[in-house]
Amino acid sequence: MAKRSIQNGAVQERDFFADVMAVVRLIPKGRVTSYGAIAKCLGAARSSRIVGYCMNNAHSVEPVVPAHRVVNRNGMLTGKHHFATETRMEELLRKEGVNVRNDEVVDFEKRFWDPALELEL
Repeated sequence: MAKRSIQNGAVQERDFFADVMAVVRLIPKGRVTSYGAIAKCLGAARSSRIVGYCMNNAHSVEPVVPAHRVVNRNGMLTGKHHFATETRMEELLRKEGVNVRNDEVVDFEKRFWDPALELEL
């Protein structure tokens, strides 16, 4: 999904998929963000579902995209079905020190990384 933007007076093509991957690569280990927060930071606040589709396809992208750090707005591991096993997303988060209980990030508010604030966009 390409989107046009104007930078320095010139029309630029933007690749939303690539932009999503770039933001996800910036999420620090031990932190999580939501589909909606990524969409909002990219200026497409109503596109959280599209961010989810991007995450579904992130496993084949190089360099590696830490898709396990993207959860829904309530901290639920709704994308877990798109990993190699049903538990892989949780395993990756736990390895980074993120506690998960019943497919939900414990202390979600504390672990939440808001790209719009953190990247000062």
